[in-house]
Amino acid sequence: MSTAQALESFERWRAKGKKKKEKAKGKATVKKKPWEIEKEVIAKLQQKYKDIDPSSIQKFSDLPLSRKTQQGLQAAGYKFPTDVQKNSMHPALLGRDILGAAKTGSGKTLAFLLPVLESLWRLQWSQQDGLGALIITPTRELAYQIFEVLRKVGKKHDFSAGLVIGGKDVTEEAAQIYRTNIVICTPGRLLQHMDETAYFEANNLQMLVLDEADRILDLGFAATMNAIIQNLPTTRQTMLFSATQTKSVKDLARLSLKNPVYISVHEHHKFSTPQKLKQSYLVCELHQKLDLLFSFIKNHLHSKVLVFLSSCKQVRYVYEAFCRLQPGISVLCLHGKMPQMKRVDVYDSFCRKQHVCLLATDIAARGLDFPAVHWVLQLDCPEDADTYIHRAGRTARYESDGESLLVLMPSEERQMLQQLTDKKIPVEKIRVNPSKFYSIQKKLEVLCAQDVHMKESAQKCFVSYLRSYYLQPNKQVFDVNKLPLDDYASSLGLAAAPRVRFLQNTAKNKEKAAAKGDSISVTGGSHTWPQGEEDAEKPVETEKQLVQSKTVSQMGLKTTLRTEESVVERTLGESSGLEVEQIKAKSLSQRTEAGTSQEEDMSESSSGESEDEDEEVQGTKGTLSWQQDDDDEEEEDLLTVKKRDVFNVKGNTVQEPKVLETEKTSSNEKKSALTKAKLAKKLAKKKVKVNSKVKFDDEGEVTEQWPPVQKVALKSDAGEGRKEEEEEEVGGLNLETARQLMAEEDKHDKLAYKQRIRQKKWEKKMKQKEAARSKDQQRRKTETVEEEGVAYLDVGEEEEGSVEDSGSESGSDQDSDLGQRSDSGSDEEQDTERPRKRRKYQRSSSDEEEEGTDDPMDTGLDLHDDEELALHLLGSN
Repeated sequence: MSTAQALESFERWRAKGKKKKEKAKGKATVKKKPWEIEKEVIAKLQQKYKDIDPSSIQKFSDLPLSRKTQQGLQAAGYKFPTDVQKNSMHPALLGRDILGAAKTGSGKTLAFLLPVLESLWRLQWSQQDGLGALIITPTRELAYQIFEVLRKVGKKHDFSAGLVIGGKDVTEEAAQIYRTNIVICTPGRLLQHMDETAYFEANNLQMLVLDEADRILDLGFAATMNAIIQNLPTTRQTMLFSATQTKSVKDLARLSLKNPVYISVHEHHKFSTPQKLKQSYLVCELHQKLDLLFSFIKNHLHSKVLVFLSSCKQVRYVYEAFCRLQPGISVLCLHGKMPQMKRVDVYDSFCRKQHVCLLATDIAARGLDFPAVHWVLQLDCPEDADTYIHRAGRTARYESDGESLLVLMPSEERQMLQQLTDKKIPVEKIRVNPSKFYSIQKKLEVLCAQDVHMKESAQKCFVSYLRSYYLQPNKQVFDVNKLPLDDYASSLGLAAAPRVRFLQNTAKNKEKAAAKGDSISVTGGSHTWPQGEEDAEKPVETEKQLVQSKTVSQMGLKTTLRTEESVVERTLGESSGLEVEQIKAKSLSQRTEAGTSQEEDMSESSSGESEDEDEEVQGTKGTLSWQQDDDDEEEEDLLTVKKRDVFNVKGNTVQEPKVLETEKTSSNEKKSALTKAKLAKKLAKKKVKVNSKVKFDDEGEVTEQWPPVQKVALKSDAGEGRKEEEEEEVGGLNLETARQLMAEEDKHDKLAYKQRIRQKKWEKKMKQKEAARSKDQQRRKTETVEEEGVAYLDVGEEEEGSVEDSGSESGSDQDSDLGQRSDSGSDEEQDTERPRKRRKYQRSSSDEEEEGTDDPMDTGLDLHDDEELALHLLGSN
């Protein structure tokens, strides 16, 4: 090879080396860090946000979402987006505020979870950045459901998420909440952490989401939400979602929304409920609702049923009753008074089972996605049409079908149907098949009679239902006056309707307000409780006019404040109001002048008249059972009702109506507190036996009585006894009589005590004798056992001696010596020898008997052959 060729090859080699070095340098400059690459991906996706067209989106893969979000959706099984998800994704990814409204079961949860994940991913959020997104829900179950969906969709991301709800350990939440990027919470617990957890702050908050926004912004959460919003920054993205979205300018101003986008996918649809939801209603009386529910469950044993009731105590009682009646299907209950872990277990159990019935309050009415619910039964009327939509929306989710049944009372039908029509809700009226209707009233009565707990639960159910019914704002639909309370109490298994104190207090307050305005009118008829502002001006009509007298102190004696009933209308007929006022003045003057003379007649007439009036109250139909009850604060008429001389039959002087003025002036005075001592005096004065208990056997005889009957009585004449009773009625307890009674009772108690002591001593003595007797018998048994063992040994020796000396009739010298020793021996030796001789004699006699009773041997031969055999044997011997 020439030098030229060598130089040329060297140049080629050097050129190749330069190219390799340049390539290596170029590769080193192109290689970037992962976060830089991620930024480039984010920038590319942000450029695609503006080009999103909801009509062209068919799958989630068509959306410009991050790779981690796409993997999470694919792993969770979400492939096709719903209408609300398509329409809300474009403004949400651009950072706009959103007001989203869609039908129940349309996928609103993913509509705000996906923008939350994408927003924090674009900002490359980490644990050190703190809270980035806040999702607030009205109920714990809904928060738990959203948290589970977030875990499925966002499991590929590196964000930290937390569930902050009531019923959990606050300290454990406080230790981790400051490192949480996404918080799903209820308003109450979030505000508690804002107030108590020092290192928890929301200054870097990027997104605020309110699920079921109309409920959260309602009056129930108003104060809590106002306090939370004050702690949040104003520069944030806010999204509100609900099936019944609020458009209130006041609510939107509270949240500082900036040019929000209103998304209502189904606003122009014919109906506001899902298309595959079949809706119907039926009319049922209040006292037949439990029978209807039991009959419905018995006829749908292979269905998944969700039943809505008004109050927690109502749910609890129906659940306990149905568990004992056993309708043939698993029954669960869900209400706000349950522990949190129990609520989660019930939620999971209802989601898992196929044939089950869940009794729930309105905490299960919003947002919860129960799979494959066949029936939603609204046993109690919903508050309004929006509540009906949320309740019925627990079935027919997404593309599945379902049925909803609304139970209305006759007083609720017209107004409620009008509201449903205004909200574009189609309902069809149906009727109950009488052949498939079961009555459980008798069974509930038996349960309440046997179990005190069931009776108390039924009473609480009665009161809580009336309270929830009374507190409803729409009085045109919910009129407590039209409820048949006695029949409803009987349907719960109660013998009588319990007292409802809050209704009594409301009625009395309105009566006082009407009395101040001089608007009381006395007419015949029944009393109706006024409701709302329209009924405030109605006259208060009662069958018996209550007349109150104040305390009057005169000559050191006090007559206590009483609430009495006077039958005015029965005699007056159509008397004028002036005559009524005169009669009131007369009755009041008689009470103040008569003083203690009125108390003397109290004990004689109290029992009979009170029983008659109780019968009249129980016999009255269509009126509230608690209308005739007296005020709890006025304890004098707690047990009896005294009719006064209203029409001045006794001829007492009539006092001017000044008493009415004094009564009004002193009505505001504070009444003295009723102590236990005062109550005991009143009960003793009226001869009331408190906590008496009598037990009878099968034959009707008294076996146990408490308190025990005192068998002593004062030895006094009948006239003196009457006189003392009259003095006691006038001046309260007679101390002299009480001392004599106590002395006699002490004598009786001393005699009873002595008898008990004697009985105890006698029983103790008999036990000691029995113990000594049993001990002596045991000792004797052990001695006889030992002596019998020795006797057997001695008997054997004596028998051997008797064989040796069988030929001699007289005893030897040894025998005589033995006889002398035995005679000179101790008592113990004599005692041991006696059983020996007895045993020997008994044994010999038994042997002789055995010998004498031997049967002849049967050879099987005739008599002649037997004789020959015997002679042969004798000859051989």
